[in-house]
Amino acid sequence: MKIAMIGSGYVGLVSGVCFADFGHQVACVDKDEGRIGALLRGEIPIFEPGLDALVEANLRSRRLSFTTDLAAAVAEAEVVFLAVGTPSRRGDGFADLSYIYAAARDVARAIKGFTVVVTKSTVPVGTGDEVERIIAEARPDAEFAVCSNPEFLREGAAISDFKLPDRIVVGTGDARAREVMSEVYRPLNLNQPPLYFVDRRSAELIKYAANSFLATKVAFINEMADLCEKVGADVQDVARGIGMDKRIGPKFLHPGPGFGGSCFPKDALALVKTAQDHDAPLHIVEAVVAANDRRKRAMAKRIVAACGGSVRGKTIGLLGLAFKLNTDDMRDAPSISIVTALQDAGAKVRAYDPKAMTQARPIMPDVTFCDDPYDCATGAEALAMVTEWDEFRALDLTRIKSLMAAPNLIDLRNIYRPADARKHGFSYSSIGRP
Repeated sequence: MKIAMIGSGYVGLVSGVCFADFGHQVACVDKDEGRIGALLRGEIPIFEPGLDALVEANLRSRRLSFTTDLAAAVAEAEVVFLAVGTPSRRGDGFADLSYIYAAARDVARAIKGFTVVVTKSTVPVGTGDEVERIIAEARPDAEFAVCSNPEFLREGAAISDFKLPDRIVVGTGDARAREVMSEVYRPLNLNQPPLYFVDRRSAELIKYAANSFLATKVAFINEMADLCEKVGADVQDVARGIGMDKRIGPKFLHPGPGFGGSCFPKDALALVKTAQDHDAPLHIVEAVVAANDRRKRAMAKRIVAACGGSVRGKTIGLLGLAFKLNTDDMRDAPSISIVTALQDAGAKVRAYDPKAMTQARPIMPDVTFCDDPYDCATGAEALAMVTEWDEFRALDLTRIKSLMAAPNLIDLRNIYRPADARKHGFSYSSIGRP
């Protein structure tokens, strides 16, 4: 099938490349000429394991193309995916839908023949209705159907998530659109993907509900970690114990510095605003958002406490800046709150991240960025593990200690065993452990 993917950011790029890898003919469209030029040269603007090889292979096979010419791509397409950004709007946290609506107007002018227009972006309930209205108003003669097909891609594992999905949610009441979307995902039939057809509004809500529920699990285990510290329990034992219950499951029960990234914070806020607008407030999700904000701010206090109650004039090293491993995404990363609080307290901050430093530099102008973990530890009076990158799991602790001005290790991801850290002479603190 011929597919146009409007938007070549994270979701659009991963989705477009994977569709091309299925054998579809995919044109990825973006208004940013610099981004398109880089992609045509094989330069990937995001870090996602395996994505560069897939782009190269599908460009070579001519199944994948990159262009700024939306009209030409849409005119040839049977399916047009809208995968543009929906950032949180300033002031109220609601999703900014201006990019979606602008893309819908552009698509309306270009479609030829029956075309399925699919919102791939995460959008609030009712957005599909407005996209449908915009296209119908701009092109009363157009034959089209609007579907919702939310993405469920984890950064760092997006390709496997796309190709081996838990479910593929499609929101449509149009029989022809259902047939087209079944054909789009037909290459996955060997894996028997659960293609789940629902009405459009339910599909839009499923994405927000799923992310908000997972965010709730993260906030819950973080608060349990605080309780464990007070009562002398081990949160990792508690997490395993409750995760063995199949009704709960073990995933997203890993204590840490709070959730960040492009999905959980934004989607939880948007869901809260949608619920308020419809007079059905979601008090649990509101509490999750507030608890996570407190969590991120509290992490810097742990570092200050480990340094004797003051970091003024002291050098603090941070290992990891991205909101999670295997991504360079800095959006709402806990490290941002930690750096800001430490600098406000008078600390000098050194930092190292394997992939995220390019993204971090513009938002952390006064941080000293280092070449590796050992450079980051040099002269530091405390070293904090902020992101759980694999390369931090087996550091030479003897060497790390010899480079530091004081042996304070604050492990916000519970990467090390307390006994091992103390054996190497560190004053060690972690999350939710005695």
